[in-house]
Amino acid sequence: MTRLLVVAEIVDGAVSPLTAEAVSAAASLGGDVILAVVGPDAGALAAQAAPAGVTEVVTVTAPGTDRDHEQMLHAVAALVADVAPEVVVAGFTIRSTAWAAALAERLDLAFVPDVVSLTAAGGEVTAERSIYDGRVRAEYAFPTGRPVVALVRAGSWPPAEPAAAAATRALEVDLPPSRVRAGELTRPSGDVDLTGSDVIFAVGRGVGSEENIAAFADIARRLGAGLGASRPIIDAGWLPAVHQVGQTGVTVKPKVYVALGISGALHHLAGMQHSKTIVAVNTNEDAPIFGYADVGAVADIHEVAEQLQALL
Repeated sequence: MTRLLVVAEIVDGAVSPLTAEAVSAAASLGGDVILAVVGPDAGALAAQAAPAGVTEVVTVTAPGTDRDHEQMLHAVAALVADVAPEVVVAGFTIRSTAWAAALAERLDLAFVPDVVSLTAAGGEVTAERSIYDGRVRAEYAFPTGRPVVALVRAGSWPPAEPAAAAATRALEVDLPPSRVRAGELTRPSGDVDLTGSDVIFAVGRGVGSEENIAAFADIARRLGAGLGASRPIIDAGWLPAVHQVGQTGVTVKPKVYVALGISGALHHLAGMQHSKTIVAVNTNEDAPIFGYADVGAVADIHEVAEQLQALL
């Protein structure tokens, strides 16, 4: 590998910790790692964005890219033309998937999301990812010579350590007028406000039935925790929508998030992946949620509920 482009993930005006993991993934391939920071305050974020292993930081100051994926696509396409990387790496998130898939289509590049392993040898780049809801691992090999776009799963690489600021330069990109009119909507909170909970117990499809939720609701109540749910629970009508965590629900950052019977679909991870501590319990040892968990247990959630209730 000669040049590797890492695109920083910006969340709430700050560089996401997932960026340091993406840098580690790129650095493991060998070669120069160029970190791109794109956003309204790209210049100001450059200093905090560059962990160890980064050769250069390239900033693109673009007001619309924090909400407009098409603008982000244009900015990253310009970066690819400028840097000429062999691999483009970013964290696997809802936001990055939107621009990265479009980038690969526009430039006719290979695209691999949810990557858990990335290697380079024998003139090939090999990416490994989970498919079929985490039940199967698949390997994809690409000859070098044309860039590969790889989105890496959180928790698959150790984050690169902080370091002194790398050399920084600004890239001027002439973006087309945005076709997106952005605004903010506030979801009615009802009698549940998960955003204020320090601890959340969240149930997913693995709970099995509406009746089985009662045990977990009881545990959450006794511990003073919030009760969350993944989208299938809401779609089934087993809990009101105010309990939904994820892309179409609420985004939470509790001290402890306990995912019970939740596989870890991307739309759910978008709403809880920045929790301080994530505990996952699932019978499927290959469930994607374990890639994000600080503590994981391959176990039956109903047996776990019985043991917790006995302790309480």
